[in-house]
Amino acid sequence: MTLFNRRKALALMGGTVAASGLAAPALASNRKIKVGALRFTSHSGNFVAYERGYFAEAGLDVEFEFFQAAQPMAVAIASGDVDYAVTAVSGGLINLAEKGAIKVIGGALSEEAGIDGQKYLISDASYQAGITSLKDLDGKTYAVTQAGSSFHYMGSKMAAAEGIDLRFTPLQKVGAIIGAMKSGQVDVWSIVPHIAKPLAKAGAWHMVGNVSDYVPDYQVTTVFTSAKNAADERGMTESFLAGFSKGVDDYAAAMIDGTADQDAMIDLIHKYVYTDRERAKAAPSIVNGTMRINKGAALNIASIKDQLAWFQSEGLVDTDISIEQLVDPSYVDMIGA
Repeated sequence: MTLFNRRKALALMGGTVAASGLAAPALASNRKIKVGALRFTSHSGNFVAYERGYFAEAGLDVEFEFFQAAQPMAVAIASGDVDYAVTAVSGGLINLAEKGAIKVIGGALSEEAGIDGQKYLISDASYQAGITSLKDLDGKTYAVTQAGSSFHYMGSKMAAAEGIDLRFTPLQKVGAIIGAMKSGQVDVWSIVPHIAKPLAKAGAWHMVGNVSDYVPDYQVTTVFTSAKNAADERGMTESFLAGFSKGVDDYAAAMIDGTADQDAMIDLIHKYVYTDRERAKAAPSIVNGTMRINKGAALNIASIKDQLAWFQSEGLVDTDISIEQLVDPSYVDMIGA
């Protein structure tokens, strides 16, 4: 099956559907939905859409459910406990797609040239012991949340490029990884800049490389939903994407393009990110977390294909699963199709 871009796919599905794109009037009518999220700056598209009423304008009554890792979010989507979410592609997500439980319907966070992105970090204990570059990490421990997580993918791609072997250590939660890095229990990790930079500045670890150098144009996170919502709740799904996309536009204008008030955007994001800090202390980390979120929720399908191939090569997912089982290409534009 050939993947078409969104316009082609909608045209094939008939004029009624083709007329109901992201810019069209919302079809939802005060639908109550749950949206899964992490308390990261990179999830700000949803936060802005909620706070500025874009979800409400789209006819959606949104409630957030917060998670600490990607794979539990995928399970929550599959079970129907959560309707929509933004998260990284993981082995768990792909396996659920193969079972017909979930569909990727769009793209969110991306590594983009010229915009600061995720970092590879070496713990201070390892650094002081002489491990000062990624090439020095042969045989060392790399922290991941779970086997088959995006951290696993980023670590493996870097190791392959450097010609080294890593021992991947699953620690389940980002907080547990931070603690293990500080105490020197693991040697290396990769994470978004708003976590990497302040702790590097404090000396807890050392930034030694950029993920974009090893995984260019990486589609870090995707927008996904249940297969049922993708197939049977087209109006609600389009309404969600419409609201989300407006939130992303506002976020980009303020935090990346400099065409809107950044201070006001930081105030909004602070309601969800670094809420345990006063605004003045939270602001630098919120700014450091700024990365590109795709306009119109466009999906870099070339990156998703590469990720799927890696999961298959590692034996983390079935070799027979196809990109069509994972992605519904009819909602947004496909980059690199």
